[in-house]
Amino acid sequence: MQAETIDAFHRGRFFLLQPKGRGHRSGMDAMLLASLVADERPVTVADLGAGAGAAGLAVAARLGGAQVTLVERSPDMLDFARRTLALPENAALAPRLGLIEADVTVSGRARRAAGLMEDVFDHVIMNPPFNDGRDRLTPDALKAEAHALKDGLFENWIRTAGAIMKPGGQMSLIARPQSLMEIMAACGQRFGGVEITLIHPREGECAIRLLLTAIKGSRARPQFRSPLFMHGQEGHAFLPLVDDLNNGRKAYRRLGPARTG
Repeated sequence: MQAETIDAFHRGRFFLLQPKGRGHRSGMDAMLLASLVADERPVTVADLGAGAGAAGLAVAARLGGAQVTLVERSPDMLDFARRTLALPENAALAPRLGLIEADVTVSGRARRAAGLMEDVFDHVIMNPPFNDGRDRLTPDALKAEAHALKDGLFENWIRTAGAIMKPGGQMSLIARPQSLMEIMAACGQRFGGVEITLIHPREGECAIRLLLTAIKGSRARPQFRSPLFMHGQEGHAFLPLVDDLNNGRKAYRRLGPARTG
């Protein structure tokens, strides 16, 4: 029997069943991604490449009006997501979450056949695979699938986001800073009003992640926001804002207009 764990998030507001010693284990990246959805209205949210469902569950836990669809292609991770939603600790959230087995990179008829229809979602969130194919590959096949960045990946994922999102909807993603040029090229004419935040471990250290939001059909120019620093100069405790975002106490709101749909 494969090892697995049940992990608490948002200080126990929801729990995640995850593989142990193999595959992708969700953590702070998923929580920061979820914080980008700042919308008190009833909304529909798609979590592309959802894995066991961490980011989607975090959105549902913080926003009582959110209906969230977890989209994942790996049968193994889909099984973790199904069993996560079946946990008694998640009973209050589970009715507002659904699952679709689909490859995010397919398009047109194949995408629709998988259940991803056009102009459905108010928000689309994604944490695409981020390791460059030239990086040393992990021997863990499940983890390699979740982390290996393939040519054209951002173009394919962002194309799908643009297709399934309502006009004026918001796309949100977390990625490595080195992927910024590919992301901006993929946004192209689909998305505007891009807002980018670089995340640094501490002042004086290089950024390790970027947060990006964009609005479908917007023509607003991109802008860089103030950087986020995870830790102070001493110790490993999160700074207050990052701790609030990580634990679902705050959303990381856009400076410009949010979704208009």
